[in-house]
Parts: sequence; structure tokens; C-alpha cells
Amino acid sequence: MIAIPVEHCLLLSVMLFCLGLLGVLVRRNIIFVLMSMEIMLNAIGLAFVSGGARWGQADGQVMFLLVITLAAAEVAIGLALVLQLYQRYRTLDIETISKMKG
Repeated sequence: MIAIPVEHCLLLSVMLFCLGLLGVLVRRNIIFVLMSMEIMLNAIGLAFVSGGARWGQADGQVMFLLVITLAAAEVAIGLALVLQLYQRYRTLDIETISKMKG
């Protein structure tokens, strides 16, 4: 079995994280921002798993489970905000979040 070098995995992880960060900074639609944040969390998970595989420890996989849990919570809260935003203002523009009052 041919092993993938850890440098390639980390390079892919950095590229995915930068792509997600670019999506968060550039996009104005809240759905695309949430998707970009998911890409960033997946990049972090890939870095943990590749680091854990490099040192032969299961710590990276345990951290990836925590990242998946964080991503699930982020999706639940983010979709609740999206529904509230669309119900009140009939738009998904991220600038209208500042108009919401507690």
C-alpha cells in the first residue's frame, strides 16, 4: 500500500482552508458563508487526521470527531439564523443581520 506523504495532506488542508476563508470574506449570501465555514472546518479536520496518521496516534481522529460535532452545532444555529433572517426580511443578505434585534 502506498502512503500519501503528510506534506501533501497538509498542503491540501491549507488550500481548502484558504478557499473557505476567501468565501467567508467575499460572499454576501449567508448560505454561501455557512458553506465556506464548513469547508474551513473540514480542512481543520483533515489536518488533524493527517497529523495523527503521521505520528501513529488516534488523537487526530478524536479531534476530528470534535470538529464534526462543532460543525453540526454550527449548522443547526446557522440554519436557525437563516430561517429567522428570511422570515423577517425576505432576504439572505448578510448585511441585514445587523438589523435584527434581540
